[in-house]
Amino acid sequence: MGSKLAAGVLRRVTAPRVVRHRAAARLIHGLAAAPLLPAGARSSLARRLRAGMVRAGWPAAESRAALVAVAGGVGPAARADLLAQEAADEIAEGRTPAHLTAAVEADLAEADRAYARGDGEAAARRLHRVLHTQFHRVIHFDQLDSPLADDPAAFLAPLHGSAVGRALLTPRGRRQPAAPPPTDRPQRVLLLLNGSAHFVQAIRERYAAHPDVELRYVRLDDDPVAGPLIRQSRRMTAEALLRDTEYGRQVEAWLRPHLDWADTVFVDWAVATAVMVGLVDPGDTRVVVRLHSYEAFGRWPNLIDFSRVDDVVFVSEHLRDFTLRVAPGLTGAHAPRTHVLCNAMDLAPFARPKDSAARFTLGLVGTSAVAKDPRWAVEVLRLLRAADERYRLLLVGGSIDTGMSRAARDYAAALETELAELAPSGAVTRLGHTDDVPGVLTGIGVVLSSSVRESFHCAVVEGAASGAVPVVRDWPFFADGEHGARTVFPADWVVATPAEAAARVRAVTADEQVWRAAGEAAAKHASATWDWSVNAASFDRLLGID
Repeated sequence: MGSKLAAGVLRRVTAPRVVRHRAAARLIHGLAAAPLLPAGARSSLARRLRAGMVRAGWPAAESRAALVAVAGGVGPAARADLLAQEAADEIAEGRTPAHLTAAVEADLAEADRAYARGDGEAAARRLHRVLHTQFHRVIHFDQLDSPLADDPAAFLAPLHGSAVGRALLTPRGRRQPAAPPPTDRPQRVLLLLNGSAHFVQAIRERYAAHPDVELRYVRLDDDPVAGPLIRQSRRMTAEALLRDTEYGRQVEAWLRPHLDWADTVFVDWAVATAVMVGLVDPGDTRVVVRLHSYEAFGRWPNLIDFSRVDDVVFVSEHLRDFTLRVAPGLTGAHAPRTHVLCNAMDLAPFARPKDSAARFTLGLVGTSAVAKDPRWAVEVLRLLRAADERYRLLLVGGSIDTGMSRAARDYAAALETELAELAPSGAVTRLGHTDDVPGVLTGIGVVLSSSVRESFHCAVVEGAASGAVPVVRDWPFFADGEHGARTVFPADWVVATPAEAAARVRAVTADEQVWRAAGEAAAKHASATWDWSVNAASFDRLLGID
């Protein structure tokens, strides 16, 4: 059958009204897989077949199976493209692709072939697509689980076992080790950031005023040269893989004067900024990178050249444990030193009088991400109100960003349905974003952490510092590990289920004196453990500042 004739026939028969019938779908499937059909036409028709089946209401598994079966009858490059498209379609629907591993392996195989024949551009293009697909936010951020968290080794095996993956992770090293801090002048510290500055504010203020430090603060997103460079992720991937590209030379030209000036570079967030720094030999300048949480579930640990980083700072032991499992560059002969230092937090503003009426108010501070799982907090509230309707829930923070993905929209829709049932009775109040968290906490008697994953959860610490009693979910992403919520916080703060959470809330709020005593103990522990006045010296030691 000629390709034009076949295309014309299949354009008509893949309409939803036709593929709704199983016999017709089997016929179309057979035509699309027919060996007489040119490979290009077969690929196009396979996509059309699946789209028609989806629109006709076929189960997702059957429509996927049809496409994958047809993909088996085309060449490896076309098959990789088909599977990548299938994965993209599934992600667009808010689901983790059932054939994610097959799609990743097919694309990596083609990338390896291109790399072997010297076609670096094609290899980098496919590698970039793999990283974008494998670490898409729908798979790891906008749902309540992640295949990376479930089994890091199995999830990353195709990437780390491929030729392009091995080349990507090959250390470049540095010409010379970092020099010790100067003793005859203030240490020059370059603070680099792209994105949220919330976690560096106290650090920046401390060292801007420190007599033994000369601080330079650079936000890459505000820089006219670095800003455009940091947004070119495809070129960044190509430089990390191929080396000595025009992009790498542009990064070198921008960063070299900063490196020549600085004794120490402190990069907050192990994202594109850290990748860019790792593309350049730092000379004898020391490089420190701090990794918070979400970076470990993205592509960044596979792009950062940790052989050019001297120290990596984590905010918790369980985050370090996990990141060491997903980032090969953090182990081995060229690995940097690793440290655990909690976030810099000024807790004094949270120590305010708390009204007695706050005792029955649960507070969830931070509700804009699916990972915060506010529906878990709603379930705790339902259990409490089944016996005592004085309990209420205050949600503080922006709504879930429904523009990020369909998965986020689906979660947000389910949450809205639950809140709509509770709001009329006054059981739930939504405050939205506020710049006065200490003021809001005066009305909260119990602070919740309902998240599926956290690295540290500053909101719980701030709530504890206010005298609210913490009730912390044993974050499922880390609950089976050696470290987790139970090693970040006192064990009696942590619960495994909504029922356990409700039981703890009842126990600590049944009597006002018990509630106040528990809140005072939490505030004392928070201040003594996590206040910046206690932990600033740890940062001084990290940076080598007397």
